[in-house]
Amino acid sequence: MIITRTPLRVSFAGGGTDLPSFYRTHGGGAVTSAAIDKYIHVLVNEKFDRSIRVAYSRTENVERLEDLQHGLVREAMHAAGVREALEVHTIADIPSEGTGLGSSSTLTVGLLNALYAYRGVLKDPAELAQEACRIEIDCLHGTLGKQDQYIAAFGGVEYFDFREDDSVRSSPIPLSTADREALSDHLSLFFTGVTRRSEPILKDQSARTETNRDALLRMRDLAGEARSAIAQSDFQRLGALLDEGWRLKRGLSEGISNDTIDKQYRAAKDAGAFGGKITGAGGGGFLLLLHPPERSRQIADALSPMQRLPVRITPEGSRILFVGR
Repeated sequence: MIITRTPLRVSFAGGGTDLPSFYRTHGGGAVTSAAIDKYIHVLVNEKFDRSIRVAYSRTENVERLEDLQHGLVREAMHAAGVREALEVHTIADIPSEGTGLGSSSTLTVGLLNALYAYRGVLKDPAELAQEACRIEIDCLHGTLGKQDQYIAAFGGVEYFDFREDDSVRSSPIPLSTADREALSDHLSLFFTGVTRRSEPILKDQSARTETNRDALLRMRDLAGEARSAIAQSDFQRLGALLDEGWRLKRGLSEGISNDTIDKQYRAAKDAGAFGGKITGAGGGGFLLLLHPPERSRQIADALSPMQRLPVRITPEGSRILFVGR
């Protein structure tokens, strides 16, 4: 039996420039993001018979891998060379779809880590992230970027360069434990109560790359500025960068924001938030806010009855928690 734990993420700046439609033709992309202490656990265990059982929001029992409907599990098993006699369970700390915290990529990285370990093969974070991107983008033809896979694999707070040749360079932002805790103290996530599929928004955004060129170039620059603000623990500056990025992001595609989200964001700023954004592609999910720690209660009151999700930044990426026989 193998159990892995893989973190979800929040991104501070640069989201959208990790889409191939942008970084391949505009000199690369860049994203600054952080892993948070909300996880997806994956358990794999040898099965007595030769069938495959996969338990998630539903349960599948199949005799052949090709009959498995869960695409991510099916392709991860193909990639790891595991084709039969396996039981797979997935458990998520938050709703597993449509929350904007990178859950599908977190799941893919965690699956690969568990399946390779099941075969006695250890993969480093870059290999896990690269393989997860191949599965989601090439095998399953998803319209999505690469930031989620890489931060799930690496953990911590990272600056990623997405290059025109499809290679990725990861640069950890050097933070002491105290600095990382201070950044966590300035973060809040509030659930909008709406989950949505990111694919339609990202397809529209990808199709409008040339129209949005200037905004995306500025958003790429914001990733570098956010990296500097985090390294210097300049939280007010970081909040202002999030605010600018959110204003740019709202114009990239229809459906990224709406009147309700705009009203919630204004209420948070009026209550003392430096800035923020909707996580992921937009349209719902979580509202990420950066604020003075002493304004937490006032912001929560202003956004009531929205549910606040306490989060901390975690320095660890996908890891193997348990190996048993």
